[in-house]
Amino acid sequence: MSTETIQRYYDAFNAGDLDGMIDCLSDDFVHDVNEGDRRNGKEAFAAFCTHMNACYKEELTDLVVMASADGTRGAAEFIVNGTYLKTDGDLPEARGQTYRLPGGGFLSLKDGKITRVTTYYNLAEWVRQVS
Repeated sequence: MSTETIQRYYDAFNAGDLDGMIDCLSDDFVHDVNEGDRRNGKEAFAAFCTHMNACYKEELTDLVVMASADGTRGAAEFIVNGTYLKTDGDLPEARGQTYRLPGGGFLSLKDGKITRVTTYYNLAEWVRQVS
C-alpha cells in the first residue's frame, strides 16, 4: 500500500491536482521543504502549494518510489523539470527560465496515508540554472 500511496501523491503533483495530493495526506501531516520552515497540517500545505504553483511550473520525471518492508517509510527520487514563472521572495528574478535538477522526498506513512514529506534538492544548483 505504501508505494501505491506515494505514487498517487506524485502522480497528483504532476497532474496539478492539489486535492488529489491532499487526499493522500493524514490529518496530522507535516511538510518539511528543502531549506524552509516546517508546515503543519493540510491547510498550511495547500497554501504552500498554491504559492509554489504561482511561481513555478514543474513536472517530475524518472520517478522511482521505494518503501520499507513494514510500509511506514518511503522515498522517491526524481528529476524536477521546471519553469520559473514569478519571482519568489529573495530568489533571483523570474524571467521564464527553465531548469532541470535531481530531487527527492522522504515520507512517513500510517494507515495508508502520508504523515510526513521531507523534500530535498540542490538549491545552489537551481540558483545557478536560473541566474
